[in-house]
Amino acid sequence: MVLEHLSLKYFRTAVFLAFATTMFAIFSPFAQAQSNANGWRLCNETSFVLEASTGRPESAASVVVEGWTRLRPGECRIAIPAPLREGLHYVMARSSSAHHGGQRTWGGDVPLCVDSTGSFAVENPPSCTAMGLEERSFRTVKIENRNNWTTRLTETEPYGIKRSESAGLQRLLKDAGVANTSIDGYVGRRTRGAIAAFLKANNLDSSTSDSTLIDILEEVANNRSRDVGMTICNRTPHRMWTAIGRRRGNGWESRGWWSLDSDACARTIDESLIPTPHYVYAEIETDEGMRHLKVADHIFCIARSKFAIVGREGCEVRAYKEADFIVTESPKDGKLIYEFFDRDFNEEPTEAF
Repeated sequence: MVLEHLSLKYFRTAVFLAFATTMFAIFSPFAQAQSNANGWRLCNETSFVLEASTGRPESAASVVVEGWTRLRPGECRIAIPAPLREGLHYVMARSSSAHHGGQRTWGGDVPLCVDSTGSFAVENPPSCTAMGLEERSFRTVKIENRNNWTTRLTETEPYGIKRSESAGLQRLLKDAGVANTSIDGYVGRRTRGAIAAFLKANNLDSSTSDSTLIDILEEVANNRSRDVGMTICNRTPHRMWTAIGRRRGNGWESRGWWSLDSDACARTIDESLIPTPHYVYAEIETDEGMRHLKVADHIFCIARSKFAIVGREGCEVRAYKEADFIVTESPKDGKLIYEFFDRDFNEEPTEAF
């Protein structure tokens, strides 16, 4: 039987939200409240730079989805100006690629289409893939005021607006490789010393504002992250689902799923890789069914929805499935790119398990 994670219909359930809850349990729900802002205001009360997408009702049968609204930690911005249409709206947010540890997502269980590559505005079509878009799960927001409404994006740690900017600075100092500071939202002598040293080393004015410093550190962290990590590319004419396996400390870990359109790539690990082989798994989605890898003989555990599983033994006892992964070459300089081609998969569709 084909795994449910490979069905578009399956993604129209709350699986995405379940994954977010499982893997990113540090994030608390959105909070809604009225404000004095002129429109729908989004406030980032997290320690991450966020990019937000919103959906607004255009008619009883259509939703216009727009993105992306960039929010620094501690920043509020109007996503949709007044007058607002009272009723159900939609929002999701993703963390900047500058942050280590994989992209975090704030969302819900309403599937809408987005363009993950850049700014967009689209009336949500019946099929995301047919329009070259990707499906994401949005959270419902019931707006009850035509003039103003505020949605706060938060973490479990209640930073609030003031502390979230400081926590964001601390996180970006770590992501940029400047200083291994604690992320607590309290800027003490150590954090200020690291900032002063960074400004001096880069010939920047000591009076540089925190918001400008966040922008600079995000760029440094982005550039740094491109030089390391693991990227998987889909060189087939079909949509592909992929997962990875690797050694973590004294044990093993498998993680998935990444959905890749034809000729697309995904960065599956955004930190420097240890110089030992890694493992990859993939399936491609065709009109006839799922096609699986021809040659793969390294067992790891996988799950139906998105997953991060520690250990590679006793998969079924732990309510997972076993899957055969391919071993890669050892990374060089902390970086590895792996490409899947059509020739890597069986000609005929087969059952997954």
